[in-house]
Amino acid sequence: FAFTKASLFLWVLKKDGSSNASPDILPEVLLEVSHPVNLSHTFYGIMFDAGSTGTRIHIYTFIQKDPVELPVLDNEMYHAVKPGLSAYKDKPEEGGNTIRALLKVAKKTVPEDEWKQTPVVLKATAGLRLLPKEKANALLDEVREVFDESPFFVPNNSVSIMNGTNEGVLAWVTVNFLTGHLYAKTRKTVGILDLGGGSTQITFLPKSKKTVFTAPASYIANINMFNHTLQLYTHSYLGNGLVAARLATLGALGADGLDWKVFTSSCLPKKFREDWTFGGITYKVSGIPDGYAGYKLCYYEVMRVVKGIVHQPFEVKGSSIFYAFSYYFDRAVESGLIDGSRGGMVEVRDFKKRAKEVCNKMTKYRPISPFLCMDMTYITCLLKEGFGFKDNTMLQLAKKVNNVETSWALGATFDHFNNLNIH
Repeated sequence: FAFTKASLFLWVLKKDGSSNASPDILPEVLLEVSHPVNLSHTFYGIMFDAGSTGTRIHIYTFIQKDPVELPVLDNEMYHAVKPGLSAYKDKPEEGGNTIRALLKVAKKTVPEDEWKQTPVVLKATAGLRLLPKEKANALLDEVREVFDESPFFVPNNSVSIMNGTNEGVLAWVTVNFLTGHLYAKTRKTVGILDLGGGSTQITFLPKSKKTVFTAPASYIANINMFNHTLQLYTHSYLGNGLVAARLATLGALGADGLDWKVFTSSCLPKKFREDWTFGGITYKVSGIPDGYAGYKLCYYEVMRVVKGIVHQPFEVKGSSIFYAFSYYFDRAVESGLIDGSRGGMVEVRDFKKRAKEVCNKMTKYRPISPFLCMDMTYITCLLKEGFGFKDNTMLQLAKKVNNVETSWALGATFDHFNNLNIH
C-alpha cells in the first residue's frame, strides 16, 4: 500500500483529465498522466450505508491503469430510500425488501460479467446502534440472506454495524481523498463534521501535540496510510445526531407513556401539534400554545443536549477548515444560507444569525419544516458550545466533492480494498 504523491492524484483525476489538486502540484500530476497508459481493467465496489433515516447504495467504478499504482475512481452511482432499516425493527423482511430494490440498481450499473467479483458490503450506523441487540441482529440477518441470494461477491463480515470511530475516520479519508489532500507526509488536510440522524462525528489531523495529550484516549485513532501511521482526533457522539437531538430536546428520548404524553418545546411554532415518527416509534409533539417561542428559549433548551457531553478539542479554536455535510448541508440549504446546487463556505456565526431569523419568524419557515428553528439552533449550539468553534471558523458545506457523495462510504470501500488498519 505504498503511494507516490502523483499516484494518489490519479485517484482524483476525473475522466476529462481535470483535477482538483492544488496548482503547485498540478504539473507533477499532468506529467504523470501524459504518458500513454493502457486502460487495463475496470472493477466495481458496492457499499450500502444503512443510516437512521435512510438506506443509501454507493456503486463505485474504478479503473486500474497500472498494476503498481492506485486505481482511479471513475464515477459513483448513488441511490437512496427512506425510511432507514431501523424503522423495520418489527418487520425485518420488509427491511430486506428495501435492500433487494437497491440491488436492482446495482445490477443495472455493474456489467453482468463483473457481478461475481464485485464485493457487496453493508455497514449500519446509529439507527441500528440505538436498537435493542436482538432487533438489530434480526435486521442484519435478513440483509445477509438478501446478499447471499444476490449474484454479487459477498465477503466475510459483509454485513455489520460500524463503530462510530470508523464512521468518522472513513468520512475523513473520503473527503481528504476527494479534495486531493491525501498524499505522503502532508500536514495540510481538512477536518470533517458529519451530522447524521442518530449520531454526529468530528475528525481531523491534529497539528498540536496538546490536542492529543488533552483528549480522552479513545478519541485518538491511528490509521495506516503511506506505510506510516497518521494519528487522528475522532469521536462519534451517539444520541447527538440531529433527529435524536430533537427527541432529547423534547425530553422524549427513552420516555414512556407515548400514547398519551405530549412533548412540548419553545423551539416549535406555538400552534404546531402533530404525531412524529422516528425509528419506528411515534411521538406526540407540539409547540407551547400559551407560552413563548423563539431563539433564546430554544437555545436554552438545546443547550442541555450538548453542554458537558461534547468534548472541546484544544485546537479547533484555530483556523483549520472543516468540511461539514449531511444535515449541516441540508439545513443550511433549507434555511437559505447556501445554494443547494453549489454548496458554499460559511462561518459558524452565519448559522447563529440564520437560526435567530428562523426562530423569530417561525410561521414563515413552517411550510419548509416546523423543526427548522430547533434544528438550526441545535447546529449552532453544537458548533459553539459543543465543539467550541469560534464565530469566525470557516465551514465548507458540501454534499458532493467532484461529483462524489461526501460520506464515509468511499473511505469504507477504500478500506475494503486496502486495509487501513484503523485502531
